[in-house]
Amino acid sequence: MLRGLSGRITAAALAALVTAGALGACGDDGGGSAADAPLRLGFFPNITHATALVGVEKGIFAEHLGTAPKTATFNAGPAAVEALFSGAIDATFVGPNPSINAWSKSHGKAVHIISGAASGGVSLVVKPGIKGVQDLRGKKIATPQLGNTQDVALRYWLKQNGLAANKDGSGDVKVVPQENAQTLQTFAQGDIDGAWVPEPYASRLILESKGKKLLDEKSLWPGGKFVITNVLVSQEYEKKHPDRVKKLLQGVVEATDYINRNRADAQKVTNDALTKLSGKPLKQDVLDAAFKEIDFTTDPVASSLTAGAAHAQEIGLLEKTDLDGVYHLAPLNDVLKAGGKAQVSDR
Repeated sequence: MLRGLSGRITAAALAALVTAGALGACGDDGGGSAADAPLRLGFFPNITHATALVGVEKGIFAEHLGTAPKTATFNAGPAAVEALFSGAIDATFVGPNPSINAWSKSHGKAVHIISGAASGGVSLVVKPGIKGVQDLRGKKIATPQLGNTQDVALRYWLKQNGLAANKDGSGDVKVVPQENAQTLQTFAQGDIDGAWVPEPYASRLILESKGKKLLDEKSLWPGGKFVITNVLVSQEYEKKHPDRVKKLLQGVVEATDYINRNRADAQKVTNDALTKLSGKPLKQDVLDAAFKEIDFTTDPVASSLTAGAAHAQEIGLLEKTDLDGVYHLAPLNDVLKAGGKAQVSDR
């Protein structure tokens, strides 16, 4: 299982967090019986999660589900997985490595990946004086959270280039897990030398703090395709409410289509949603730059998830695990087929 993940959060503790707003929860609890309660959906305030933001803000999920989902926001995947395990949410948009961890930690009993959501949109941004990977020796580089997708990608890439980055912060490169919003501040203040982060944070570091893109993660993957966001669901919820899961997937497909067909409005809707969550809108140049980096797709790019698991194993953040069965794409392919769209593969 993924090491470095925080301890299991209890349902009571999560309830307290929600009350305090620590999970960014919004919407009502639906009232009535559990059978009538709204689906509880997690996502991040990132442009790589625009499918979720658009689906919520445009009422697309509400239309398909019959009621608006109750939402919760997270900074990074491990926290979202803990919420899923504790029963605080039913499904979440999340990166591949936390999805792998959830599968491994539960021995394949707790979750399924039911759709892709986005590919790309991740970069290593550094101070202008850093010209290449060997210049990172002795530097501090931020990631969103220990064991999250970007954290694994950075540590694996450093190892491939002969640089050690240990979990305790020692090694050739000091990797500093911190919230993305904090990274904007620490980079601007000179407390860190760079960050491996998703959009819009990568573009903000470049446009607001004169950072330089040292590496676009697309360059590391065949055809530039790699999963950055997929949809993870509780198997228990899936068994009890297969109809709702399928309706959620109908919403995911429609929201994806909306983004790809109405890019200007999708940017505005995404920015409005991010403003509600953070209190501050993104500048147009940041929006434009971030959206250019991301491919919004329901294809989970399964081969990249398998490779990501191997990377996590190689750097000691994941024990060897069998991923057979981690995907349950039949409901998504039913939705795609009904809409005359190409089906997706779990290979």
